[in-house]
Amino acid sequence: MDETPNKPNKPASGGGTAKPIVSSAHLASEEGWQLSELEYAMTMTYNAFSRWMVHCMASIGYKDLNPLDILILHNVNHRTREKRLADIGFMLNIDDTHTINYAVKKLMKIDLVIGRKVGKEMFYKTTGLGQNVCQQYKEIRKSCLIDAAVATDRNFEEISHSALVLRTMSGLYDQASRAASSL
Repeated sequence: MDETPNKPNKPASGGGTAKPIVSSAHLASEEGWQLSELEYAMTMTYNAFSRWMVHCMASIGYKDLNPLDILILHNVNHRTREKRLADIGFMLNIDDTHTINYAVKKLMKIDLVIGRKVGKEMFYKTTGLGQNVCQQYKEIRKSCLIDAAVATDRNFEEISHSALVLRTMSGLYDQASRAASSL
């Protein structure tokens, strides 16, 4: 964790000023240092979120699933509609269908997901067991995460706005990655 001493100060919660916290001071230029601050926050949040998903799923008895497996399980279960690998990748913004395919096969092996071939395409959905596991996850999520957020008077409108900002930033990073790939 680097603090950037030559960057603009921002108001601190205690009335003074705080220096931005960034992951890499060399990336925090005078213009746009806020992106480095956001990147560090996203990194910390992603890692905490990943740890949460793995521990939540382990508490149900599924200790061998990684964050991508869990995200894919919930996505396949979403709205109880069958999905193709391309649908899952599109929804989760994952380009590498091989990693999605590997996760789906892993979920099939433990009977959480089943596949059905239609023409040349495979369509996937959660099994009864998979739906049950998603429901158990939801219950643990409520008791461990949602109830804690409510107890701290978390502003859920602010959380919703943060999600909107992050989706917007996702588009900006996607556009920048396309630009960088053409250099």
